[in-house]
Amino acid sequence: MTTPPRVLTIAGSDSGGGAGIQADLRTLFACGVHGCTAVTAVTVQNSLGVTDFVEIPPSVVAAQIISVVEDIGVQAAKTGMLASAQIIEAIAPALDEVGIGGSGIPFVVDPVAASMHGNQLLADSALDALRGLLFPRATLVTPNLDEVRLITGITVRDRDDQRKAAEALHALGPQWVLVKGGHMWDDPECLDLLFDGRDFIELPGPRYETKHTHGSGDTLASSISSALARGADVPEAVRFGKDFIVKSVEASYPLGGGVGPVSPMWRLDR
Repeated sequence: MTTPPRVLTIAGSDSGGGAGIQADLRTLFACGVHGCTAVTAVTVQNSLGVTDFVEIPPSVVAAQIISVVEDIGVQAAKTGMLASAQIIEAIAPALDEVGIGGSGIPFVVDPVAASMHGNQLLADSALDALRGLLFPRATLVTPNLDEVRLITGITVRDRDDQRKAAEALHALGPQWVLVKGGHMWDDPECLDLLFDGRDFIELPGPRYETKHTHGSGDTLASSISSALARGADVPEAVRFGKDFIVKSVEASYPLGGGVGPVSPMWRLDR
């Protein structure tokens, strides 16, 4: 049997199974990719929200990265919840040691910095570490509009603002920027904007009337990472991810008493 491509996700655990590493792994499975993990935090979480979490020691997070890549090897890596500046500071040299990011293994940074309600999840020190240490190593960054505001100070209200935000994010050092438009509620479409410092690529999609969008950012970043692991270039991988998340939102389902998850299980029927 042929070994499938491997993707490493560096992220927190969601005990409710709708987001975080759980969403990453089920997305990677649905995309035919073997998922490896470096757990950064364990959350106490359900469909109603997060009530507590504990960080994994930064040295242990870094050691997970090195252990996986040195033995198993990966063709792409992504981040999710990184929890603290100390964890970011620990993983940056580990990424360099195993050749993730820069001109090496493709590296997708999903800067999980805001809750679904727009509340700040990372301390200012962690936001500084994200900007200074991970963005310059990133092949692609994939912020939503609340994360754009926290990272750049730009509040995106329309498509012109979205372009300004993409330019500001690209100036922080990533090779590509994907500014997601799902939170631009007055726009009838969900327009995501991809930018490489020169050209803008618009990726429109439908806007579904559902509240069940938990894990959408994780699912998008993981599906993009799966395509990168298979050798796709960034625009091709992002188009694959856009199609994947559109179908996953359409297939979302209620869970518990709060917000249900998007579902990559639509792909298992094919």
